[in-house]
Amino acid sequence: MVRIVVVGDVLLDQDLSGEATRLTPDAPVPVVDVGETRRRAGGAGLVARMLQRQFDGRADHQVRLVTVLSEDDAAPNLRTELADIPLVVGPSGAPTPVKTRIRAGNQAVVRFDEGCAQAPVPDVTSEMLEAVEAADVVLVSDYGRGLAANADLRALLERIAPQVPIVWDPHPSGPDPVRGVAAVTPNLLEALKAAGVGGSEQNDVVRAAADAAKELEGRWGSRAVVVTMGDRGALVHIQGQSGELPHLIPAPSVRVDDPCGAGDRFCATLALRLGSGASLTEATQDAVNSAADFLAAGGVASLHGEPAPTALHGPAVDALQVAHATREAGGTVVATGGCFDLLHAGHARTLAAARKLGDCLIVCLNSDESVRRLKGPERPIMGQDDRAELLEALGCVDAVYIFGEDTPEDALATLRPDVWVKGGDYSTAELPEAALLRSWGGQTVTVPYIPARSTTSLAAALAEVG
Repeated sequence: MVRIVVVGDVLLDQDLSGEATRLTPDAPVPVVDVGETRRRAGGAGLVARMLQRQFDGRADHQVRLVTVLSEDDAAPNLRTELADIPLVVGPSGAPTPVKTRIRAGNQAVVRFDEGCAQAPVPDVTSEMLEAVEAADVVLVSDYGRGLAANADLRALLERIAPQVPIVWDPHPSGPDPVRGVAAVTPNLLEALKAAGVGGSEQNDVVRAAADAAKELEGRWGSRAVVVTMGDRGALVHIQGQSGELPHLIPAPSVRVDDPCGAGDRFCATLALRLGSGASLTEATQDAVNSAADFLAAGGVASLHGEPAPTALHGPAVDALQVAHATREAGGTVVATGGCFDLLHAGHARTLAAARKLGDCLIVCLNSDESVRRLKGPERPIMGQDDRAELLEALGCVDAVYIFGEDTPEDALATLRPDVWVKGGDYSTAELPEAALLRSWGGQTVTVPYIPARSTTSLAAALAEVG
């Protein structure tokens, strides 16, 4: 049993969504006809909700939320949103913070904050402290409402930090993290402000983030500082590695309608992976990917429905998805094939020429076994996964489909491209797949072959130089 404890401030988030089709007659502001109202626990409550959904039905993990709650008019709504999360609660001594967003379609119009003024540092109960001390992993989700500043709680966290992975998600209005935590996770603007480092998202942002992380690691005494950088990913600075280069982990490219909750998802995954024994770099990579998946699934809106189905990935699946999406949009699917054992200029020119013939380019790639049968036992020089990754890194390649046969007919029958491209001078008799393409109305073409550029000659040259 892995006991994960989230410690921090909770909020009540409300989304009022509708359509805006007109302006008010007395001012040039939109009228939003509210069609839906959604509430959710925010702050540490959102983090606990994410972790709970991740472990739904599993008996080997337990999530508990240690927080403080009010007794005002908004409190019942917040307690309702927290009803199925195991809680250890003390009194807050302050109003329930409520953040209400007005949205028209996918566009945020305005946000109203209530009860969000400076709050006194709340007391903590013995039950709250006991829950934290019993944790295997702790995530401090500070939203500037005072709980992270409680002296008794801070003393306990600093005492257990050498034995228990603690991830501290700081807030500009909150206190510094206690010393010795596993990782502190400011976002870019928070890091720059806290460190007093100049820079912006448009000007030397990576260098500024690295400078800020180094400064904050020394000031806070944490084992690491992980600066989250939105669509740029995350920058990792580890204690004692001031002479090393910072490690930048890029984020997958996703469409983002509402970034709310991405930072919480990042911290939740980071804490979970550190608690399972992953290295900081491994945990950060998983956290970056998890945050991207969360946004791609719709962000916080996805928490109101069933969990999103697990997305299948891999060369074959991705290639089929690209082909389908291109056809649905009325585009032309282009495919080409080969071993691509050592990428060279001839390959690059052929692929670039092929891509110009349509709206996507799918490369049918011979598997390792297929290459060995075609080229001999010493080939391929690079494995199929590395060859696929290099091809996909080219801007002209949209997807790769790995096939195990000696010829690409089965792959082509699955993908059914509109255009099949080969490099060099071939006749129809030499390309039996040409008849296959014609069977569904496709066309086979050749593009100029680049003389003196071949994998075989490159391999021979490499052998000569050792």
